[in-house]
Amino acid sequence: MATSAQAHPAAAARSAFHPLIVGIGGTTSANSSSERALRAALAAAERYGAVTEIVTGQDLVLPMYAGDATARSEVAQRLVGLLRRSDGIIIASPAYHGVMSGLVKNALDYVEDLRSDVRVYLDGRAVGSIVSAAGPQAIGTTLGAIRSMIHALRGWPTPNSAAFNTLDPAFKSDVAFDPAKPDFQLDLLARNVVDFARMKAAQY
Repeated sequence: MATSAQAHPAAAARSAFHPLIVGIGGTTSANSSSERALRAALAAAERYGAVTEIVTGQDLVLPMYAGDATARSEVAQRLVGLLRRSDGIIIASPAYHGVMSGLVKNALDYVEDLRSDVRVYLDGRAVGSIVSAAGPQAIGTTLGAIRSMIHALRGWPTPNSAAFNTLDPAFKSDVAFDPAKPDFQLDLLARNVVDFARMKAAQY
């Protein structure tokens, strides 16, 4: 009897591909809710066979994006290099006054440095969105802002996003995002990103 790999060689080839998923977001505060959510999503992506990199904390403290700059800082060069190599992206932001944080917005502005690439901007990449907020009101507007920016950068927003109200009694810093109990939202989002990257790679 043929094994699944023998019966479906294309599926076997896809599963052997380990896409690079880049996580961007969080805050400069250690152990912020958005960073913990991002790390949990990347851990889920690894369970699905991805290789991951993260840009968070002090790596988000980039010079304000300027398109006519003649040089880029080392942290900016790393960010742009990871985006250029990425097969998928996960963005996580706290909700600040109903929109994504300035740090995350500025980091995403550096995607403009990919404007002359063969894969211009985020073309051909699935992008997952995560928002954490101290209350429900700002979650929807922040998710909308992130997804709108992904569209503008030619990325493919995943069907599923993840949102967390940190004031919810169920959300406690000591139990949220427990690696032993994967969060359903983050697991599904990560699977969306990894599956899309594999489907895209199968076209070539």
